Amino acid sequence: MTETPALPALWPAPTADAAVRATVTVPGSKSVTNRALVLAALAAEPGWVRWPLRSRDSQLMADALRAMGVGIEETVSSSSAGSANGAVGGEAWRVIPAALHGPATVDVGNAGTVMRFLPPVATLADGDIRFDGDPRSYERPLGQVIDALRTLGARIDDDGRGALPLTVQGGGALEGGVVEIDATNSSQFVSALLLSAPRFNQGVEVRHVGTNLPSMPHIRMTVEMLRAAGAQVDTPEAGGEKNVWRVAPGAVLGRDLVVEPDLSNAQPFLAAALITGGTVTVPDWPRRTTQPGDALRRIFTEMGGSCELTDAGLVFTGTGKIHGIDVDLGEVGELTPGIAAVAALADSESVLRGVQHLRLHETDRLAALTKEINALGGDVTETADGLRIRPRPLHGGTFHTYDDHRMATAGAVIGLAVEGVMIENVATTAKTLPDFPKMWADMLSGDSASGAGA
Repeated sequence: MTETPALPALWPAPTADAAVRATVTVPGSKSVTNRALVLAALAAEPGWVRWPLRSRDSQLMADALRAMGVGIEETVSSSSAGSANGAVGGEAWRVIPAALHGPATVDVGNAGTVMRFLPPVATLADGDIRFDGDPRSYERPLGQVIDALRTLGARIDDDGRGALPLTVQGGGALEGGVVEIDATNSSQFVSALLLSAPRFNQGVEVRHVGTNLPSMPHIRMTVEMLRAAGAQVDTPEAGGEKNVWRVAPGAVLGRDLVVEPDLSNAQPFLAAALITGGTVTVPDWPRRTTQPGDALRRIFTEMGGSCELTDAGLVFTGTGKIHGIDVDLGEVGELTPGIAAVAALADSESVLRGVQHLRLHETDRLAALTKEINALGGDVTETADGLRIRPRPLHGGTFHTYDDHRMATAGAVIGLAVEGVMIENVATTAKTLPDFPKMWADMLSGDSASGAGA
């Protein structure tokens, strides 16, 4: 991964002095990259992950799989496969499956996909796999995955915490079967079990028993990627029981997969066009996708912009007028910080609903957004399941990020229209969006902005 230049502890968020007009090439999707790495590691033959996201989260995933014995070669490929930006060849990771083994230690950082997707993989290893991570990772919900794996036959030592750190005592296989899980706090609980299920002796039948299931697009992404790798998956959408997913045991096929741009990471750049009355083009925006970020086309249009999918990509244009919105973000919760930032600059009140699960993300995003926007003069209140945002004149000040990449980009969005906003620890954006400060500066100068891995 390219070394990130040192950044100041307090980064002055640039203010836009004109309408933004830029093309921004967004790096590959973290969600697709990390799922692709897991499936490739479990496959029966080598595969390729082309134009992957190169960020802290994806590097943690790759390093964790390597620790368990998987070969991952980072290379520049000359294959005829198309890249994410339409070029031939380009950066790729060749994944060479191997017999998984321990002892090994996995650093999950604060990556939800790593801490949740890999314990099921570790049950298939021969030997102990220890999982540890950043202090915040100890606070993030994992107990449902631990309990579900035990039901399916796994041996896990977590000292009764239901959280990290923990050790999976891999036996080289897992029986699998039927399991109930409450995934109210994260759809990743379901995806974690489904991804490894083809390798379980009985496959798996996952039954969600909670009252709410957030971020359904991410589960659909998992299902589509499993099917593309040859797995047999029955889902509620295919006429199955509500909130029940079944994966049959079988081989996982090695694939040659091109990673889509990360549409959620396009959010701050589209927001810049909306706020400044400019135009931002994002190349290679897919016409069909399971990524939650695709909802930005609808949401930001309702807030005052317009967009068109063209051969050049998604062309988004703002008028400089921003309207409030009343919207349920339950399926696309990761978009909430950016939408809240735009809503704080709108001409009317916004209500963001269905995102109570954000209290358990990289930080408590609802509390953090409320505190930081209000510290700049805003009027944000938490509701039971989201935020109520009443626009007020904002002023400069320090915008804390809590080591949360989406808090950092939300602060940068506000800084476009408010002088004197200082982002604390903007370097945290490297979690999923390497080189963000340079991309932001390039966008504002009208240069073509391109992130690492794009």
